[in-house]
This record gives sequence, C-alpha cells and structure tokens, in this order.
Amino acid sequence: MMKHIAFPGLGIELDLNRVAFEIFGRSIYWYAIIIATGFFLAVLYAMHRSREFGLDDEKLSGMLMVATPLAIVGARLYYVLFELDRYLDNPISMLYIWEGGLAIYGGIIFAVLGVCIYCKFKKLKIVNFLDVGALGLLIGQAIGRWGNFMNVEAYGGETTLPWRMQIPNGTCVHPTFLYESLWNITGFILLHFYSKKRKFDGEVFLLYVMWYGIGRMMIEGLRSDSLYIPGTPIRVSQLLAGASAVAALVLLVYNYKKIKENKIGGNEDECSNN
Repeated sequence: MMKHIAFPGLGIELDLNRVAFEIFGRSIYWYAIIIATGFFLAVLYAMHRSREFGLDDEKLSGMLMVATPLAIVGARLYYVLFELDRYLDNPISMLYIWEGGLAIYGGIIFAVLGVCIYCKFKKLKIVNFLDVGALGLLIGQAIGRWGNFMNVEAYGGETTLPWRMQIPNGTCVHPTFLYESLWNITGFILLHFYSKKRKFDGEVFLLYVMWYGIGRMMIEGLRSDSLYIPGTPIRVSQLLAGASAVAALVLLVYNYKKIKENKIGGNEDECSNN
C-alpha cells in the first residue's frame, strides 16, 4: 500500500511503499532491510575498531551471538508491554517485528544484559565491549530511524516549520525520526574521534548514554506516538532517557574527579621523593 509523504517547505514529495519486494509470496519490508543494514554496518565498525578497545574479532563475534537475540527480544518486549491492548486480540502479532514496533531502550537494556552474561562466562572486562558497542549503537540507531520513515511512524505533533513533514492525512508534523537520526549521527562523529583519546574504560559508553539520553528526552516530547506508563501522562522513554542521562553524568563526574585526584596524589609522591 502506497503512502504519500511530502515536505512542502522543501519541495519534496514521495510515495512510499512499506514492502520492498516479495520472495515466494512473502513480503520483505523496508523496515526490516534498513534495521538489518544498520546492524550490519554497526558490526563492521565495531570489528574494525575492536583491537583499539582490547578486543578481537572472535570475542566480539561471541558477544554478538549472545547479545543480539536478547536485544531483539528486549526491544520488542518493551514495546509490547506498553502497547499490550493492541495485541490482546491477536497475540501472535506480538512476533511480527518486521511490521515495526521495536523500542530501542528495551534493546539496549537486554543487549547490556547479554554482554554481562557473556563477559561473566568468559571472564572478560565488560566496559571494553560497552565502549565499542556504544559507537556501533549510534550507527545502528541513526540508520534504523529511516525504517520508521518508510513505515510512516515515529513522527511528532503538528508544526509549520520549513522542514515539516506532511503525512497521508494532510497534517504537517515534526519529522522526529529525522531529528533523532541526525542527533545520533552527530553523536557518533563526536564520540568516534573522542574515543581515540578516552580517559578511562567505560567513558565512551557513559558519554553515549548521556548524549542519547539528552537527545531522546527532548525529541520524545515532540512525538505523537510515545509509549506511556499505564494510567499516567508520563512518557516512559522520556523518563528513562532523562534518568539515564543524569546517572551517566554523575558517573562521568565521579570518574573524572577520581582521575584528577590520582594525578594530584601522584605529583605529591614525586615531590616527596625529590
């Protein structure tokens, strides 16, 4: 089914079809293709930089085999739990992830759980995986949001801004999928270069959590399809984004302060020896 989308202020008009093509009578959706492409590029990037974080391809591949299925389950479970009424009449549709309905925070939580399980079993340092994984996540998230665009979802409330997006019912809305994609691309570029001179293991992951949390908290407030805590006007992802950003900031400040104290302590020891 074609959907007409336009960006009137930019002079752009598009007819979008959620289905990319069919194989043996089964529809292959653009959403699934785009999500898979984001994941593939994220893995390639992580493997390219794995040795800089004290890892190798074998360890990274092993971690992905554990964390990836859990991330998919978590992303779908998070979404379904806060949209449960939609699936009660047809429970099997909970499994139709190719139609959309993946919540990134659920994916992140379960992915981190998978990393913890793998590292505990293999007796490896978890923060190295989290650092390189955070960079890969930004790639995957930036690309993945275009899957939402092909599904004509994850947009915001009405607006008259020059870059407004006109959806099929004629309403002009914030293209929040685009906002988040651009926010993640910017975060990736900044952290890619900063990660080469990171101050401590785990710093890149904490900076990712803070960066993404700040952006998601602001963008979520514009969306018209947010998941809410049942019985409240609280957007669950906005609350989680804000809380995680604050927690990451606290941990960053603590670690920077600790590094500074260690440097001062080291200088004092040198002076006493002299």
